[in-house]
Amino acid sequence: MTPALPSGQLGDLDPTSDRAVFRQIADQLREAIDRGRFREGEKLPSEAELVDHYGVSRMTVRNSFSILQGEGLVHAEHGKGVFVRPRPPVRRLASDRFARRHREQGKSAFIVEADTVGSHPQVDSLEVKEEKASQDISTRLGSVRRVLARRRRYLLDGRPVEFATSYLPLDIARGTQIAEPNPGPGGIYARLEELGHRLDHFEEEIRARMPSPDEVKTLRLASGVPVIHLVRTAFDTEGRAVEVCDTVMAADAYVLSYQLPAT
Repeated sequence: MTPALPSGQLGDLDPTSDRAVFRQIADQLREAIDRGRFREGEKLPSEAELVDHYGVSRMTVRNSFSILQGEGLVHAEHGKGVFVRPRPPVRRLASDRFARRHREQGKSAFIVEADTVGSHPQVDSLEVKEEKASQDISTRLGSVRRVLARRRRYLLDGRPVEFATSYLPLDIARGTQIAEPNPGPGGIYARLEELGHRLDHFEEEIRARMPSPDEVKTLRLASGVPVIHLVRTAFDTEGRAVEVCDTVMAADAYVLSYQLPAT
């Protein structure tokens, strides 16, 4: 016989409600997660336990789990059960991550973020090549025809969290350390400043969307997890756009934090 759930962990169904039973169960599980009754990484009650608790079929319970998976609240592990998904571990503070002091210390923005949460940063799937600029990239970089593209995947503690491509005008990047697989301490922004392009400001465009099949594979995304698509343009003190970075991030890996002026 399946053991009963602890008292007060989950409620009862409302037979007078016109809300579908599987949605009522999903509502109760969601509330229990929000209230901390099930913590990050903790296993939810099994199908059998929920079937006994609510007096419903396994298919009804599975439909409830599917709702929570689609919301990115839980993930299923084959043969083990359904678990509460951990909250995003990394907070990206937009006003600080590109501060010059980090570059002067030989740290890229990703390393700074990893250090903040005590994680081990890695970069793989690196590709550096010259290529024709797309219409969008060409427009952002001032009508250039060809660019140096730097593609790479970022990992924290072995887990893929983002995939980024930087595009730079060839008249700036060709023949420099920026065109090497390892651009050196402080990353490409440090090299740009050494080349005389002192950075003045960045402009970012952000949107959330569901991932493409390739992005699911590259970032090893669980079902229902969206991505954050960020396009950042770096400008030097002369007003020239010197780099465009197109980044796709796992939404369950980051919290984006901004400090905005009040005037």
